[in-house]
Amino acid sequence: MGGDERVVRLSIPAKPEYIVLSRLALAGLARFRTLPADTLADLKLAVTEACSNSVRHAYDGNHGGQVEIVYRLETDRLVVDVLDNGPGFPEQQPRGDEPDESGLGLAIIRSLTDELELGGRDGRPGARLRFMKKLAE
Repeated sequence: MGGDERVVRLSIPAKPEYIVLSRLALAGLARFRTLPADTLADLKLAVTEACSNSVRHAYDGNHGGQVEIVYRLETDRLVVDVLDNGPGFPEQQPRGDEPDESGLGLAIIRSLTDELELGGRDGRPGARLRFMKKLAE
């Protein structure tokens, strides 16, 4: 970890009641960098939606898994990875279609952040959802 970057890793059980911890970790990061209240609220909602997607979809109701959240606070941005060991994301809907219930969380994250990326875990089982929010200098 360089002087311009702070990294926090959190691993939670894949149960809805633990998602609040992802928000608390984010609020803790805000102690290192002042964030406007509306930006912090947007980021809390985005991380909640990302973790909820993992809990809801990755383990298909089997709460034996883990969700890992990695926060990287850089000089000009916050990057958040939400990782799980589930089967991955289904094919994305074509743009312009109304999102179904499962796609609504992704639409919310996309609207609140500057970048959203879905993918695998570099040869490991599972999925990675990454979002990034630019921060004012």
